[in-house]
Amino acid sequence: MTYDVIIIGAGVSGAASARELSKYKLNVCVLEKAEDVCSGTSKANSAIIHAGFDAPEGSLMAKLNVEGNQMMDRLAEDLDIPFKRNGSLVVCIHKEELGVLKDLYDRGVANGVEGLKILSREEALALEPNLSDNVEGALYAPTGGIVCPFILNIAMAENANTNGVDFRFNTEVEHLSRDDDGIWHIRTNNGEYTAKYVVNAAGVHADIFHNMVSSNKIHITPRRGDYCLLDKEMGGHVSHTIFPQPTKYGKGVLVSPTVHGNLIVGPTAIDIEDKEATATTQEGIDSLIEKASMNVKDLPVGRKVITSFAGLRAHEEHHEFIIKELPDAPHFIDCAGIESPGLTSCPAIGKMVADIICDLEKPEKKTDWNGKRKGIIDPNALTLEERNELIKKNPAYGNIVCRCESISEGEILDAIHRPLGARSLDGVKRRTRAGMGRCQAGFCSPRVMEIINRELGIPMEKITKSGGRSNIVLERSKAVKGDE
Repeated sequence: MTYDVIIIGAGVSGAASARELSKYKLNVCVLEKAEDVCSGTSKANSAIIHAGFDAPEGSLMAKLNVEGNQMMDRLAEDLDIPFKRNGSLVVCIHKEELGVLKDLYDRGVANGVEGLKILSREEALALEPNLSDNVEGALYAPTGGIVCPFILNIAMAENANTNGVDFRFNTEVEHLSRDDDGIWHIRTNNGEYTAKYVVNAAGVHADIFHNMVSSNKIHITPRRGDYCLLDKEMGGHVSHTIFPQPTKYGKGVLVSPTVHGNLIVGPTAIDIEDKEATATTQEGIDSLIEKASMNVKDLPVGRKVITSFAGLRAHEEHHEFIIKELPDAPHFIDCAGIESPGLTSCPAIGKMVADIICDLEKPEKKTDWNGKRKGIIDPNALTLEERNELIKKNPAYGNIVCRCESISEGEILDAIHRPLGARSLDGVKRRTRAGMGRCQAGFCSPRVMEIINRELGIPMEKITKSGGRSNIVLERSKAVKGDE
């Protein structure tokens, strides 16, 4: 199949690039090795919109962080994405290190971050009474925020798709080459694709594709981050995102509310070699609990943790985003080394990638491009009268499937049948939160599987948790009515 642009990877960077390119008269396709969008780093992160005071002054990372932060309000409104500017605090617990807050303040001002303020101990505790008793001061950033990373990724991909971008899932890129006519040949496990341009947005795997086509090698280290998610009962323990003072390994272990009312703690920062190793470890969990408790007191991590998980950040050795056309591989655009603040930066990353291609190709803009997207209806956000009217029109919204999160059959049906609809339990979970509550899908999984089976005709034995070989039902133990 032939396209103008092939994007490798359907995480936030790939989806943002696809959405920006969908504004132009270009044939664009996203190749994703997993069964859905948001299946890598983009699904396992802190869900934080960073203000932009941490990245080095003058770096591309700093520039795109601030630009992405400023773009988030409009993006969230246009694409119906859960987003809140709750503000963030960098906490200092040692008096002799208060000068570090001033350094961060100065860097943030130089980066263009607005509203920064250094708070005294008393001011910090007035904002957050559950800060450590050892707090000496804090840097306050009112432009910091929290977002749903799943819906951010899914919404950009859906909007790109409705504007003409193709998505090919379960399609793993195996080899890249460029012929004498300047056309890229992309060999996958599902056949060959050709394109004039390739965008390398492959996350922790981006160095593999870069090094296939360039003599200037790069190395990306998977940096594992362990997290704990606490019950919604603890969602109000802090109202701002609480950071420790940063280290060379990143911004440290944070404590933050989520847009859905939980409390998240993490991440650790452990460099590994295996680009697929997302299993948590007891050592990692113990470490993040110890570090988080240094800045926030009375964390009930032993009693209120409903799940733990780990994600991999794509750490490039120079700790900088690489977004450019490669000099020795024309029309190959790197979008590599996208670690934190990559989630925040993704709208600006997508625009930068699109601008590079448009400067080279000079495509026409579409006159019928639609940048709006409506999300799945949340009956819990409606008034009683509105909810009753919704159920009257569609009784499926009155049938609760996930009791922990109060998710209805109507929401699951929407998740399955909308653009780039869910095909797995995790696909439904990321779109609706069915399975994200206290029982972690212990109750609702069989019912969700029944709905997928009924609506899509996928046999129960073929339904997976997250694609690949993650089947839930391996075989039937006895014949059922209708079997032949």
